[in-house]
Amino acid sequence: MRRPAKAGKKAGGNDTTSTHRSAERAGARPAQRRKAARVAATPTVLEAAIGYRFNNAALLDHALTHVSATTGDRSGSYQRLEFLGDHVLGLVISDMLFGAFPKADEGELSRRLADLVRRESCADVARAIDLGTALKLGASESNAGGRVRTAILADVCEALIGAVFLDGGYPAAVTMIDRLWGERMRAPVRPLRDSKTVLQEWAQARGLPTPVYREVGRTGPHHSPEFRVTVVLPNHEQVEGLGPSKRAAEQAAAAALLAREGVRLDRTDA
Repeated sequence: MRRPAKAGKKAGGNDTTSTHRSAERAGARPAQRRKAARVAATPTVLEAAIGYRFNNAALLDHALTHVSATTGDRSGSYQRLEFLGDHVLGLVISDMLFGAFPKADEGELSRRLADLVRRESCADVARAIDLGTALKLGASESNAGGRVRTAILADVCEALIGAVFLDGGYPAAVTMIDRLWGERMRAPVRPLRDSKTVLQEWAQARGLPTPVYREVGRTGPHHSPEFRVTVVLPNHEQVEGLGPSKRAAEQAAAAALLAREGVRLDRTDA
């Protein structure tokens, strides 16, 4: 004889209704049930910081998972979401710049875009929302300072954008990016002309050859290295720069040499 089928659990059972039912089965009082419902409806600290509440919490979890916290399968880390978020960020910022600076030419818009989407800017945004504390890292990466590493913070920041895009669509991504990048876009905090260009122009104006950059060191794991580069000019003491990429280290070295020589980088007012 067949037994009556048990009622199946409704999809999305983590909602407030399911929380009430769980509390009732446990014999909770009405006040306890109301408290449980409030807890279930409370967004995470990170969601509050970015101004977006995920419908699919698994996407957020995926975006915060470093490869060191997986079982070796890179698809379980944030890397694919990072790829998506990188391109979403570029599109949204380009659109924002196009509307905010109607008199800017293509060159200025490109420089502004490069400044806003560069690794260091993404890492600064990540620090502003305390993203490092939410990361899921393996023990070795965590002990090595992964929660504050610029490369990791920048990558996870982009992965978070990718997750928001998948969860809420383009409008949700626009709202989040405007919230986190809008003020930066309207008031750039760094020169729009890069340090290497300024140094080359400064050297040429003094009859000096083009500066030469040499990689002199590289530390850190393969997926998150730190480069050390020197910049060489005749009759000038070499200066070193550090960065998460060779290019970033070269820029840092050029900026250090300019600073030592008392050269100010040009700024463009917003």
